[in-house]
Amino acid sequence: MSLATFAAAPPADLALQNIYVLHGRQLRPTARLEETSRYGDDVWRLRSAQLKEHDAALILNFPTLPQRFRPAAKKLFYHLLSVEPPNGEDAPDITTIRIAFTHMKAFLTWLDKRWEPHRTDLSSLSSEDLNDYRKRLIVAYPRSSDRRTLARGFVRLLWRWRSHLDEHALSFDPLHLEGWGESKTVRRGENATDRLPEEALGPLLGWALRFVDEFAPDVLAADSLWRDTRTDTFRQPADGTDIGLRIRTLVDEYIAAGRPLPGYHGRPNIVYLARALQCDRTSVVRHADVLAKAAEVVGISTDSYFDSPINGRLDGAPWVEGIATHHTATHSLAVLGRHLQAACYIVIAFLSGMRDSEVKHLRRGCVKVKKDADGSAYRWIVTSLAFKGEDDDAGVEATWVVGEPVARAIGVLEVLQPPKSHYLFARLRHGSGAKKGSAEALTTKATGRQINRFMAYVNKLCEATDRSDTIPAASCCSRTGFKTSVFRRTLAWFIARRPGGAIAGAIQYRHHSIQMFEGYAGTSASGFRAEVEAEQAIARGETYIAMIDAHEHTNLTGPSAEEVARRLKDFGDRTQFQGQLALEKHRLKRIMKRHDPEVYPGEYITCVHDAAKALCERAKRGGSEGLPEHGGCKPLACRNVALTSQNVAAWAREMARIDKRLASRPEMPPLLRHRLRERHTEITEFLTANTRAGTFA
Repeated sequence: MSLATFAAAPPADLALQNIYVLHGRQLRPTARLEETSRYGDDVWRLRSAQLKEHDAALILNFPTLPQRFRPAAKKLFYHLLSVEPPNGEDAPDITTIRIAFTHMKAFLTWLDKRWEPHRTDLSSLSSEDLNDYRKRLIVAYPRSSDRRTLARGFVRLLWRWRSHLDEHALSFDPLHLEGWGESKTVRRGENATDRLPEEALGPLLGWALRFVDEFAPDVLAADSLWRDTRTDTFRQPADGTDIGLRIRTLVDEYIAAGRPLPGYHGRPNIVYLARALQCDRTSVVRHADVLAKAAEVVGISTDSYFDSPINGRLDGAPWVEGIATHHTATHSLAVLGRHLQAACYIVIAFLSGMRDSEVKHLRRGCVKVKKDADGSAYRWIVTSLAFKGEDDDAGVEATWVVGEPVARAIGVLEVLQPPKSHYLFARLRHGSGAKKGSAEALTTKATGRQINRFMAYVNKLCEATDRSDTIPAASCCSRTGFKTSVFRRTLAWFIARRPGGAIAGAIQYRHHSIQMFEGYAGTSASGFRAEVEAEQAIARGETYIAMIDAHEHTNLTGPSAEEVARRLKDFGDRTQFQGQLALEKHRLKRIMKRHDPEVYPGEYITCVHDAAKALCERAKRGGSEGLPEHGGCKPLACRNVALTSQNVAAWAREMARIDKRLASRPEMPPLLRHRLRERHTEITEFLTANTRAGTFA
């Protein structure tokens, strides 16, 4: 955020009371500074300066602080919000300021119980006070050094911003106190996220795709009918005789079909019938006797359903009896609409690798489709906003190359959201959950709860239909909601470790991973490529450890056999492997970053990369990152090749396939036969020269 709007110095205390505390912040396009909080207010509302549409509204509630410390707290947080920072300090973002308030509240509440009632100046804090608070944090957070470090760091704001705080500034830097030093090893939340296990990912993604592709048309049809009823206004007709005839005609249709009357809490649903008859409720109530007689014949259903057929099928039967109009019903439009929105989120978040904030800023018309000369779509590009690592707090435009399932999910959301709703993950307007929240888009927690409910619904549906593809619980599930960052983390894991696999039996993952890399290579804000490369490094490190433990690194053959043995021996010496290192992934990641042997196991060869000898390096166009270009690998000629027993077996299978094709009938064209025989000869000579006697025949 630009500091141009920050106040160079704080106003005098008397003038502070009426100053707008957000005057130094970039505001939302719809916000007006004159409508924001003033310094003298007890509660400062920060929503106007929160630029992400999915963030819940934040406040600084000063009456929750001890009264004697409120002036000091107001001065500190006003300066954090809108005064130019001291030299060497950065202006914190709004979320960080709110977190700082929570920790400062804990500190001041503790201090209020410790100090004599007359003491108010925080400048009189002593080293003994801070050492005792450090000990208190150990008791409060015995298992979380990260939280203790954050708590101490926020108290240290009283020193770092001392030039603005006068009598409330710390008189010494607590960083020099024993045990107070702020650790530099605080782990970033997303990097610590566990991946979603395959046994949970498969059914979760499978059911999400089923909702998007098979069940969505039924939900969208009911939604269209619901919107029609919300926009139509019916009045009491002047002629009551006509409405009586229409009611009797409608009731006769129910009796003839043997269908029970639509119900609501055990009674005929007057609102539903009035909508069907296009009249007001009073007109229907006047003919309650007609409804009562019909109910004696056909009964009253537990719910009322939209008059649209159910076309989606599950095991050959309709997936749901009908879509109910009453919002609290299990199969109501309000419930199923939110399940559909959750399903779309799962498909988009996992198959694109977008962060939650990036998904939440998807807008209508965000998909661009590229087609070939025949009009067939071959690429789908999604545009949204990226925030992480960007200088603009309001986000910068970024693009992602995605697969067709993501485009289909976005298309469903564009129909599910009303035309005037710009954001695809805005709150749906069905039912009691339709109350407009402070955020334009669903918050991260709200989406987490939606996914939890989606999983619970699917599992009940499986139980009712005797299906086995339930969604098991995983570590990312909790009472407060599903941890959405797990999707991005899991995608990175799959691309790094399963480049040729298939997910949910439907998506060719090799093709999809190419799209992922293409999209993220051009998106500065994502950081996704680095995340995938880190996963790949960990996977290779685990492979190295397994090879060293089994002494396989000494049994390789080929031009670089001695080099790979030397590199992996050195790697083993550095790791001091004792059987437990594979569990310490953070340590393995650090070792790989510093001492990567640059050995790349593959199906046909093990690449022992040396850029000076690599033929793929010479074939590269433009600059080189110093990494092997496996797409341009020339294994039969390159001197960077080593062979494991698995590599030799792969070549043997390749030769067997060539032999089978050469023996096939009808006979192949002469040129093709010549090329295959030439290939067979090259492989034979390669293996003869680069394997030990007896390992290849």
